[in-house]
Amino acid sequence: MTELATMDFHPQPQAGSPKPWAFPAPERGTLDNGLTVLRCHRPGQQVVAVEVILAAPLEAEPTGLDGIATIMARAFSEGTDKHSAEDFAAELERCGATLDAHADHPGVRLSLEVPVSRLAKALGLLSDALRAPAFADSEVERLVRNRLDEIPHETANPARRAAKELSKELFPASARMSRPRQGTEETVQKIDSVAVRAFYEKHVRPATATAVVVGDLTGVDLDELLGDTLGSWTGSSAEPRPVPPVNADDTGRVIIVDRPGAVQTQLLIGRVGADRHDRVWPAQVLGTYCLGGTLTSRLDRVLREEKGYTYGVRAFGQVLRAAPDGTGVAMLAISGSVDTPNTGPALDDLWKVLRTLAAEGLTDAERDVAVQNLVGVAPLKFETAGAVASTLADQVEQYLPDDYQSTLYQQLAATGTVEATAAAVSAFPTDRLVTVLVGDAAQIEEPVKALGIGEVSVVAAE
Repeated sequence: MTELATMDFHPQPQAGSPKPWAFPAPERGTLDNGLTVLRCHRPGQQVVAVEVILAAPLEAEPTGLDGIATIMARAFSEGTDKHSAEDFAAELERCGATLDAHADHPGVRLSLEVPVSRLAKALGLLSDALRAPAFADSEVERLVRNRLDEIPHETANPARRAAKELSKELFPASARMSRPRQGTEETVQKIDSVAVRAFYEKHVRPATATAVVVGDLTGVDLDELLGDTLGSWTGSSAEPRPVPPVNADDTGRVIIVDRPGAVQTQLLIGRVGADRHDRVWPAQVLGTYCLGGTLTSRLDRVLREEKGYTYGVRAFGQVLRAAPDGTGVAMLAISGSVDTPNTGPALDDLWKVLRTLAAEGLTDAERDVAVQNLVGVAPLKFETAGAVASTLADQVEQYLPDDYQSTLYQQLAATGTVEATAAAVSAFPTDRLVTVLVGDAAQIEEPVKALGIGEVSVVAAE
């Protein structure tokens, strides 16, 4: 009789206890040239992320030269006193490094990512770019042409056009915040290498800059490395620029940017609120997430799943510019798109969602799901050095303490349903929202007027 074969089974693996997680705490220091440095050792992160924050905000741009901060940011990688633009790009490539730069209301930021084995070489290139950028006439002229080529495409993009109009509506014309961040055709075409050099010399210096370095720094003498590279960047000391107050008008009204024949209407509904220094921010984050932060949020549940008006609608809060005394400003907004015939019904239902929120509040289940999603995903969200460095740089720009992100997650977990409801209702009051619609005015103007959500005006799409 043949014996049956037997199999040995290994015991089923058991889940271990979850490890406590907190946002990485950086070490803070200062180089001899005044450059502030935040470093964060992240074992296993062999690609190091470096962020450099320059105190060159958009409001510092000379009158009539909106966009010069953007041109300067892009020109940092277009050659130095040691390398032509082509050579500089080739040297970065040999390092396996990427270098990006952009300008926004708080200032200019450069972002470098490089394998830790080539960190020294890449930091040297970054240092050269900051210390002695070439700003060659031909390169600046090319960057200006490129920027001018981008503007018509941005104007044609409904979402970008809506954002431009909302800023124009919310802020007075004299405020830099009311105008496109990267400039207009009229202002950009006036920019030349002389103006870029003057802007650089006036606002870019180590004493008012901060560098954030995140990655696996095992065996790396970062003090010596920074001293030999970014430490060679010199410049005069200077006091931080004062942050002027922000005025905004969020009187409830509707602006239709006319796009005859458009089959969809782009929605952008917004107002301004306090920045992250305000004690209501954590509750506002939680309440806004419940309202429109994900596919299961209220707005999507009604407008997408029940009514089929849209592929998705989102609610969010975004800091535009912070201030040390907490007088900064954030944009609170709801965005999405709907098919043209349903523009009126979709807005009607959106306002009903807001009114129901104010009347009945959020549910405990909504609050619990939001906390799980926001807090539970944090370890994955900050798995890379780049994500940690970017968030630390945000905190520097917004004058927040280094432990802000860790504290925020604790505050989110401790925020109750009633508090989250109150914050969301306060963030999106039905009578204090500026609504921008990019669509066919002939089809949507009368249905929108009938809703009574504010005075309706029509402007040309340009």
